[in-house]
Amino acid sequence: MSLRTVLILALALVAALPQAPAIAQGRGGTVSAEDWQTYKAKFVDAGGRIIDDGNGGISHSEGQGYGLLLAVLADNAADFELIWSFTRRELLLRDDGLAAWKWSPAEKPHVIDVNNATDGDILIAYALTLAGEHWRRQDYLAAAAKIAPAILDRAVIDYGGRTLLLPGVAGFSAADRDDGPVINPSYWIFEAFPVLNRVAPSPKWESLRDDGESMLDALQLGPRKMPADWVSARTRLKAAQGFPAEFGYNALRIPLYLVRAGSDDAELLSRLRLGMLGSNGDLLISDVATGTVRAALTDPGYQFVNHILACVLERVPLPDSVKVFSPTQYYPSTLHLLGLSYAKEKRPECL
Repeated sequence: MSLRTVLILALALVAALPQAPAIAQGRGGTVSAEDWQTYKAKFVDAGGRIIDDGNGGISHSEGQGYGLLLAVLADNAADFELIWSFTRRELLLRDDGLAAWKWSPAEKPHVIDVNNATDGDILIAYALTLAGEHWRRQDYLAAAAKIAPAILDRAVIDYGGRTLLLPGVAGFSAADRDDGPVINPSYWIFEAFPVLNRVAPSPKWESLRDDGESMLDALQLGPRKMPADWVSARTRLKAAQGFPAEFGYNALRIPLYLVRAGSDDAELLSRLRLGMLGSNGDLLISDVATGTVRAALTDPGYQFVNHILACVLERVPLPDSVKVFSPTQYYPSTLHLLGLSYAKEKRPECL
C-alpha cells in the first residue's frame, strides 16, 4: 500500500467519524486516572518506554502495545503520544512496516532482535486505531493503516484449511521448522480484529477470529484439556517442539482476551477455568502432557483472570483482593488493568 493511499484512507476515516466517539464502544476512562498514574510511575520511563521489570528491564513491542492501549483506555492523550513516540522512533525500523520486537537498555544498538512479534504489532495497530478515532488524529490512523496490512501480508497465512497467525515473520513457518507452522494461541487478540478491519478491510480478520476460536475449541491437551503456549499446526494440533509443553505465562491471558472480546462460548471458558483454577483463585501453570502443576501464581493480576471468569460464568462478584489495583510486575499488572477496565465497562456487577 502506497503512502498516498494510506493517507487518503486515513483522511476518509477521520471525515467519517462522529465528533469525539467513545473509545471501543465506551471504554474511554475505564482505566481510572489514579490507576494509570500508578502504573505509569512504575513501568513507563520519561521517554515513553514500557519497562518489563520481570524480564531484565527490557522493552518489547508487546509492552509498547499494551502501554498504548492502556493510555487510550485511561483517556490520556499526552501519555499515549509519549509512548507512541518511543515506539515509532525505536522499534518501527523494519522495511515491511512491522516493529522490531526486542529492545535492551544495556545493549548498543538497543534493538537486539529485529524479528517482529505479531501480538505486539496487533496491539500497536489496535491502539493507534482507537486513539485516532477517539482523538480525531489522522496521523494515528495513517500509522495504523500501514501496520495492519503488513500484519496481513507478512504474518497471516492459510495452512491446512485454517487462517493462522505466525508469531513472527521469521522462524515459525512450515519452511522454517520441521513441525511448522508453529503458532502461539495467545497472540489472537480477538477484540482487535474488527477494529483493524476498519483501517485495513479484509475478510482475513474474520477468518482469524473464527479459526482462532475453533482452534481453541480443539486444543484440549492432556488431562486438563488445556492449550499449550506454543503449538504445532503442521498436522493435528499439539505442543510444539523446542518449547516447554505447558499452559504457561503466554496462554494464561487467553481467557481474558476472550471475555474482553465478548465471547459467549461458555463451554470453552468453563474448560479453561477448570484447568487453571487453584485454591483461593490461584492461577495454575501446568504441563499439557501430564497435567502436573508447575506453578501456582498468586499475583492479583493473574488471579484476576480466574475471578473474572467466575463472575462471567457464575455471577460471583470479584473479591476485594483484586478490585483495587496495586502494581507488582509489568505483566500481571498489565493484565490486571485490562481486566478491571473490562469489568468497569461491561460487568459492573462484578465490582
